[in-house]
Amino acid sequence: MTLEVDDLTITVRESARRKTLRLTVERDQSLVLSAPPGIGRPTLEAFVRRKQAWVYQKLAEKALMQKQIRQKRYVQGEGFLYLGRHHRLNLVDEQEAALQWHHGRFHLRRDARPDARHHFIRWYSERGKQWLWQRVRMFAARLEVEPAGIKVQDLGYRWGSCGKGDVLYFHWKTMLLPARIAEYVVVHELVHLHEPNHSETFWLRLERAMPDYENRKQWLAEHGMEVEGI
Repeated sequence: MTLEVDDLTITVRESARRKTLRLTVERDQSLVLSAPPGIGRPTLEAFVRRKQAWVYQKLAEKALMQKQIRQKRYVQGEGFLYLGRHHRLNLVDEQEAALQWHHGRFHLRRDARPDARHHFIRWYSERGKQWLWQRVRMFAARLEVEPAGIKVQDLGYRWGSCGKGDVLYFHWKTMLLPARIAEYVVVHELVHLHEPNHSETFWLRLERAMPDYENRKQWLAEHGMEVEGI
């Protein structure tokens, strides 16, 4: 169901597990209203109207955050996220690879600074193929699914997707998220191997595999934009 309240368009997602209404502003600024089944449209619309001021504030904050995302300068001591923790950048004159990570620091060769963003994206992508695949295999066993493999690349506003041939795709920025949030992205996509749509059955399967998934999902919706600045 979709609600139209003034200039707001809200997707209604019913779940028998929910006892109350909850409105969230997603990473792409879409609106999702989670609700117990059977609640009438007038009640849903009234709830949205009570939350309207909050929604506009959140949308404005996300839009402002997008504008204020600072591009990295790749200077000595600058912080870069990896699995939710900041690690400092060290500029070096000589090393074999343009970018390396060891002893809790990123090490970038000075002559590679003009292409530093490219090197970081490649590093996150390569590290993601290892880290995410380990988590995929671990949770796949619990969910009794057999993904064909994974690919790590730029997915725009999506953190992950389930592609043809049971191949899972993950955004390279998933490696910037805290580990427990990245694991939620993994489990979310694995459940899609059972359930292609976000049906009630989908969320029930997800809850069985990750009982606290709602907290992780909420964190991602509220803080996902904060990891954009690379």
